[in-house]
Amino acid sequence: MNNIDQKHDVFVAIADPTRRKLIHLLASTEELPLHELTPYFQMGRTAVSKHLSILKEADLVTNIKIGRETRYRLNAAPLQEVKDWLSFYEKFWNEKALLLKNILEE
Repeated sequence: MNNIDQKHDVFVAIADPTRRKLIHLLASTEELPLHELTPYFQMGRTAVSKHLSILKEADLVTNIKIGRETRYRLNAAPLQEVKDWLSFYEKFWNEKALLLKNILEE
C-alpha cells in the first residue's frame, strides 16, 4: 500500500490509540474545538491537531471554521467499512464458540 492509499485508509487512521480516543470524544458530543480536545491528552495542541488531520484525511472528521475557532465533528460513515470487515470474524468466532460448546457438552 502506498502513502496515498494510507492517507485515506480508515484502518490506518484508527490504528493509533490517540485517534481512537479522539473518535470516542467526538462521538460523545456534537462538535468540539481543538482547545477543548487537547486537555484529554498528554501532548500539545500541534500533536492533537496532527491526529485530527489524519482522521480528516480518512474522512472520519469534518471541521468548520466559526470566527477564529475550528470545530471538529465526527463523520462515522467510514467506520462502516471496519464494521463490515469485523463482521466476518465475528461470525467465525461465534461458530468456533458453538463448536467448542458442543464438544464440551459431549
